[in-house]
Amino acid sequence: MFNDLSSLNSYLSSRRSGRPRNMIAPGPSDEQIEDIVATALRTPDHGKLAPWRVIRIDSDQRSLLAAELAKAYQSDKPDAGRLELEALETMAHQAPALLVVLFSPVTSTKIPLWEQELSCGAFSMNVIHAIHAHGFVGGWITGWPTYNDDVRDLFGKAPERIAGFIFAGTADGALAERPRPELDAVLSRWTGTQSG
Repeated sequence: MFNDLSSLNSYLSSRRSGRPRNMIAPGPSDEQIEDIVATALRTPDHGKLAPWRVIRIDSDQRSLLAAELAKAYQSDKPDAGRLELEALETMAHQAPALLVVLFSPVTSTKIPLWEQELSCGAFSMNVIHAIHAHGFVGGWITGWPTYNDDVRDLFGKAPERIAGFIFAGTADGALAERPRPELDAVLSRWTGTQSG
């Protein structure tokens, strides 16, 4: 896809996330998903801990996921309304491909948990980049299911946590650009005193 540094830079500077509800078929094939995750394994990882896991949810499991999300939500919020439950149903069925990324910390190591969390975030971003490099659109979503222990237990166990739900597919139209911070707001030069 990238013949030179210019095309790589163009890709990186124009990459945009897609909304899962706007993703249509086709999505990545089984082989492409394996390649996407294999590519993300190149993530910086102090101590070679691989403090992340990926669980793929195939289309024939989406209804079960929706039911389990609704069950966990109603357990957490017994007075849940119809629209809240419908939103979970919709989330479970969005986009052709759905990956759950788990932060899977290694506690028997001197590597700080913060560094492991950073690595998991970098891994998730590399999954997104690899999805786009394959010609698809990706979206990394968090929200209530990410922070609920019953939902986490569908995929793993403590001390693991859900880092996010990554959706992939084909955009149903042009992706909207969002405002980005001005470069001067995030890049400065240290002069021996506190920046900010």
